[in-house]
Order: sequence, then structure tokens, then C-alpha cells
Amino acid sequence: MQNDRLFALPFASVYPAYVAKAERKGRTRAEVDAVIAWLTGYDEAGLQTQLAQRTDLRGFFAQAPALNPLRSLVTGVVCGVRVEAVEDPLLQLIRPLDKRIDELAKGRPLHKVLRQ
Repeated sequence: MQNDRLFALPFASVYPAYVAKAERKGRTRAEVDAVIAWLTGYDEAGLQTQLAQRTDLRGFFAQAPALNPLRSLVTGVVCGVRVEAVEDPLLQLIRPLDKRIDELAKGRPLHKVLRQ
């Protein structure tokens, strides 16, 4: 039930929190967008469309142009939950994004966050 509330959140309400977290640590909106593009395949126009339409998290990931096959290699802990242990398919998409944004905010170079 709690996940249903999370999944119904508009991505447009989560995105500013990602940007604010990164910017507080001296990172940029462009870097956050690069992390989102790495995971989902959204280009700038596609991301802006999703934000303008206030697509919920379920729809945001369902409509993603090209989910990165390397997303399953993301490991670690986010919000006290081990990313690789998440069983819900949608949370398996949300948590790696959270983890990447955390790494970016902690000062890790973008090329390492994106595993390039």
C-alpha cells in the first residue's frame, strides 16, 4: 500500500528534490539530467515533456525510451534498503536512480556515477 502512494507521485514532484540535493553539494541540474538519461534514456525534450505532463513514477519508468541494462549492477544502500535486494520491479528502477543521485551529491565524479 505504501508503495502505491510512492508510485502515484508525479515525477515532477520528485525531480526538484533530486536537483536540490545535488545543487546543495555543488552539482548541477545538467548532471542530474545526465544520471536520469543514463538510467532511462530520456533526452532533454523527453524529460521536460514528462515533467510538464506530471507523469507519475509508474508512468515515467513505463514510458522510458531505453532502460539501461546496467541498472541491475547498481548496489548499495538507499534509505536503509539494500538496492540489489529490492523485489518490486518498479522499486528496482526507482532505487538505482536514488542511489546514483546520492553518489552524485556525495561528490563522486559524473563518469564514475555513470560507470563509464
